[in-house]
Amino acid sequence: MLEYGKYYHIYNRGINSQKIFFDEGDYNHFLELMTVFLTPVVDVYAYVLMGNHFHFAVRIKDEDEIGYLDSANSNSDILMIKWKTVFLRSDEEKKGSRFVKKTDPDKMIQHLFSTYAKWFNKKNKRTGALLEHPYKHIEVSNEEYLKQLIIYIHNNPVKHGFCEHLVEYGWSSYLSMISIKPTKLARETVIGWFDDKANFIYAHKKQDDYSDDIQHLFLE
Repeated sequence: MLEYGKYYHIYNRGINSQKIFFDEGDYNHFLELMTVFLTPVVDVYAYVLMGNHFHFAVRIKDEDEIGYLDSANSNSDILMIKWKTVFLRSDEEKKGSRFVKKTDPDKMIQHLFSTYAKWFNKKNKRTGALLEHPYKHIEVSNEEYLKQLIIYIHNNPVKHGFCEHLVEYGWSSYLSMISIKPTKLARETVIGWFDDKANFIYAHKKQDDYSDDIQHLFLE
């Protein structure tokens, strides 16, 4: 059970480790769905999308930070069709309506995965489960561990041989973190943990030397 205000490593992979991203369109669509289903309920600190798995470092927003969802439009298909509005409402906006409920972070995360799986199956003319269920999540209770997790997530493509340098891989949050372009990621918070952008970049270039007591965070 995810708890409000807490930090988590969320990850999952394809059934039997099968590929879940085949081309650029797959990656882009998953990122669109992240905007729809994740950003209303979590602060995203880091992510990476690999061929058959993905990782997120997130904070579940406090309950009073999360808006309301029109219960008549809570189905993931409807949310995706009208994803630019997402039907989130403030405390003031919800007054006088019978059909609103607090958005549940766990359900929104599940909506992300199920909506992507449905889209992927239709595109590839396949049936059945795409992702392992339930998705994996591990609480991260220490800021130092969280920083190590962010570095680990960004280095995943290098670790798995997809590239030699982080800037060569386009499906992680690393490039957004070192950019000045607008982003929905919690970039200022993350850079602040590393003091500044230069130290953030330097920390990612250091050799992987994760201590034994945080290895449990790095399950594939």
